[in-house]
Amino acid sequence: MIHRIETSTRGEYTDAHGQAIHHEIQQLGIDTVAAVQSIRVTLLEGELTDEQVERIAAELLSDPISESFFIGQSEPPAGLAQVSVFEVHLKPGVMDPVAASTRMAIEDMGLSVESVRTARKYIVLGTLNQKQQDDIARRILGNDCIEQVLIGNTAEPPGPHLAPYQFELRHIRLAELDNAGLEELSVKMDLFLTLPEMKTIQAHFQSLQRDPTDVELETLAQTWSEHCVHKTFKSIIDYQECDAAGKVVHSETIHNLLKSTVAQATFDLDLPWCISVFEDNAGIITFDDQDGVCFKVETHNHPSAIEPYGGAATGIGGVIRDIMGTGLAARPLANTDVFCFAPPATPDKELPAGVLRPRRVMRGVVSGVRDYGNRMGIPTVNGAIYFDQRYVGNPLVFCGTAGLIPRDKCFGDAGPGELIVVVGGRTGRDGIHGATFSSGEMTHEHESLFSHAVQIGNAITEKKVLDTLLQARDQGLYSAVTDCGAGGLSSAVGEM
Repeated sequence: MIHRIETSTRGEYTDAHGQAIHHEIQQLGIDTVAAVQSIRVTLLEGELTDEQVERIAAELLSDPISESFFIGQSEPPAGLAQVSVFEVHLKPGVMDPVAASTRMAIEDMGLSVESVRTARKYIVLGTLNQKQQDDIARRILGNDCIEQVLIGNTAEPPGPHLAPYQFELRHIRLAELDNAGLEELSVKMDLFLTLPEMKTIQAHFQSLQRDPTDVELETLAQTWSEHCVHKTFKSIIDYQECDAAGKVVHSETIHNLLKSTVAQATFDLDLPWCISVFEDNAGIITFDDQDGVCFKVETHNHPSAIEPYGGAATGIGGVIRDIMGTGLAARPLANTDVFCFAPPATPDKELPAGVLRPRRVMRGVVSGVRDYGNRMGIPTVNGAIYFDQRYVGNPLVFCGTAGLIPRDKCFGDAGPGELIVVVGGRTGRDGIHGATFSSGEMTHEHESLFSHAVQIGNAITEKKVLDTLLQARDQGLYSAVTDCGAGGLSSAVGEM
């Protein structure tokens, strides 16, 4: 049985979220809306009595001072002729951290439910035509990557469950494919591998006299992705400098840009306060006699372009995990960021197909980084922002984290025969192909084709992992650790 609970702000208090949505509607040029009311929706599946549902609503899902709750599906306020109702639900299979936390809290109350889902409901007071409703749904209220927006008070939400997973061993037929076939396979499987790379894989498995499994092929694509191996930095570059007349005055061939510049200078200096450089999830330098300080910065551009809030949130969550996965685990202390966006006032007619409005990208990115850090108790201590029209298709989202690590915990040492333990949040359909998708060129199709590639962050679970990890480290319960990021288990196990 599904029990529905709606939570809203009492009339004598300000509905800040509703006001923010109203402001965004006005920025779309729609001036016929008088007000917006926002409502939180919680769907509980399980055998609960009416008294138990009311207890959950009163004690857990609403603030008794500023909020009220309604059990069931409420109707719009009576006497208002022009009302539009929108509901925003996560698509089936997408992770819902709020629902997971709610379910745990219900269990702490001594009650039991089979599942919990959350949604958002908006009552828009004013006259809207069909196109305006669609614009509000698509451009303000929901992101089609991960959410479904339902219009009308009787619309049915998506089902919560998928068919049970059934393992199927799949081999990918490579041996007989020509060049065109190899390129087509790379596109079809979202591998983002070049023809020479596909031919190398083909030749390798021909030497083994067998075809690869889908997992083997995905593992190679992840390992060879720009995101994981930085092919551009490691490539051979023919560099030339020309004078005003176009005559070449200097030329050289650079083998591995990263190694021959930043890394080379670091190794040549060989400074005694550099503890660990270019070999772990984050670099470590001396802080004092007891601790080292580690710092990591990473971009999360592609994910933030198609799902700004989730993309930026998992961007900062990822660098926090990098600090946690450095050495035998460091304690993250502070976040930093640099954001580059197209001007927020860019007219819609100047936006390429498939590109989100810059103002929406900006708000989503800023709030995603802010919220994730706040939920883990890690402050954002500084940052920068820059606007330029050239960022209209792909924002630049730099996220950074600094942490402290005991100097005797700066290195791990995994050995043969040791067990691998996976700790953290559950895996959903989000985040699939994160490493390969973020390594390809952005196109107008990314928003629809790679909606699954943006991971849904779970800061509360990551905070629990952090607290547990530091205690386990200090008790010497493991010999190596790393984060499980866009590359998944094949990346994490290989790194250790």
